[in-house]
Amino acid sequence: MNNFESLPIERGSRARRLLRRFTLCLLAAAIPMLAGGNAFGQTRESATAGHTFWWVGGGVSGYYLQYGQRKNLGFTGYVDADTTRRLGLEAEGRWLNFHQTNDIRAETYLAGPRYHFNMGRFQPYAKGLAGLGKFNFTYNYATGTYFVIAPGAGLDYFVSPRLSVRVDGEYQYWPQFTFGPMSSGGVSVGVRYLVLR
Repeated sequence: MNNFESLPIERGSRARRLLRRFTLCLLAAAIPMLAGGNAFGQTRESATAGHTFWWVGGGVSGYYLQYGQRKNLGFTGYVDADTTRRLGLEAEGRWLNFHQTNDIRAETYLAGPRYHFNMGRFQPYAKGLAGLGKFNFTYNYATGTYFVIAPGAGLDYFVSPRLSVRVDGEYQYWPQFTFGPMSSGGVSVGVRYLVLR
């Protein structure tokens, strides 16, 4: 069988153009957000003004894959860079390698903007991620690497100022999948820890 990773990608392919546009938009949003100074009329407390909070976390995931109608389990790891202005960035990796049938499994490596706000100990958020997905086909006959778009939302519950419990839902769309566009979706449950502020 052919290995889909070895197929040549056309120079002007749609997936490459989408990825390039997304990357440019992400950089355009990230640079002013992380650059410092407050542009609003009111000032924040001096202890938090202009700071970026760095969180790392991980958890377990359960996902439905449209290809073969499979339900896989796996692990998720993520890094959040949040500001006091409710905006941030998230990067995540997900490995759906357990409870697989016929060696069908998927990995995704995504990043994008994140919007959050606080309600007491709760912090709801929404995110828009994009990146690469790696898919292993039935009986290890082939693998393929694809562009993935993934909107999602979730909720963090603060156990302490440095530790929160997270429930996260995500819908993934694989527009250039080998057998036509594919979608997947699922839920992750885990924890995150504040490492730098």
